[in-house]
Amino acid sequence: MIKNVSVIGAGTMGNGIAHVFAQTGYKVVLIDVAMEPLNKAWQTIEKNLDRQLAKGVITAQQKQETLQRIALETDLQKGVAEAHLVVEAATENETIKLELFKKIDAAAPQDCILATNTSSISVTKIASVTSRPAQVIGMHFMNPVPVMKLVEVINGYATSAVVTALIVALSKELGKVPALANDYPGFVANRILMPMINEAVYSLYEGVAGVEAIDTIMKLGMAHPMGPLQLADFIGLDVCLSILNVLYKGFGNPKYAPCPLLVNMVASGRLGVKTGEGFYTYSPGAKDLVVSEKFR
Repeated sequence: MIKNVSVIGAGTMGNGIAHVFAQTGYKVVLIDVAMEPLNKAWQTIEKNLDRQLAKGVITAQQKQETLQRIALETDLQKGVAEAHLVVEAATENETIKLELFKKIDAAAPQDCILATNTSSISVTKIASVTSRPAQVIGMHFMNPVPVMKLVEVINGYATSAVVTALIVALSKELGKVPALANDYPGFVANRILMPMINEAVYSLYEGVAGVEAIDTIMKLGMAHPMGPLQLADFIGLDVCLSILNVLYKGFGNPKYAPCPLLVNMVASGRLGVKTGEGFYTYSPGAKDLVVSEKFR
């Protein structure tokens, strides 16, 4: 029975995952390499809870109880020592994840389930560096985690049916809608989404249309809540590039080759919302979308 959950990585996804588990009643240990990102994550969780409080979604008591269930930890071994479930939400980098799972496997209790929030990297490969591949599974939450309902549940080649059923039931308990996928590059969400984003970047690169026109056509014509270029900025252009490279390497198909414009933008450090500029420019407190000067 899962009662204690350890979440590794206090970034955007990690703090959202910790928030949702704690709000549902689980004891959570949020783990990162230093206190600075952990304190920042705590502030983000508190701010998001305040937003829920203002909307009447939770009470002041529920806010306090949620925060009381979250502990912060910089020592991975201590952080996973009593875990029934570990959810890894570190950077979308294969080398980092494989090294991390070796450490988690060595430190976590033998009956603990190990989940990865990866959006594209092979769950089977991650499981292969552990001594418990049957207990390794993908739990791909969507950003922002407290709001988005989907959890893409990815079976590795060796994931047991018991573990899959447990994670599906757990996702429902969190108020999410689980959708099962098998372990192939990009799974379902990013195998479909990233080529669309890449094609939008190619349309800009080849002069078919401008940033605003591309996003407007997809929003109004296809009923997308956000245009593909704005969405790429929101996800992070470096993350988009990383996922496209996984798809390109995994399938060996040129249709997944990243657009040179995307490659150059990442190389220049223009990564979207998190750096203040991508296809759009982002200023603190600004609500209107402003196209980057580079594309005007």
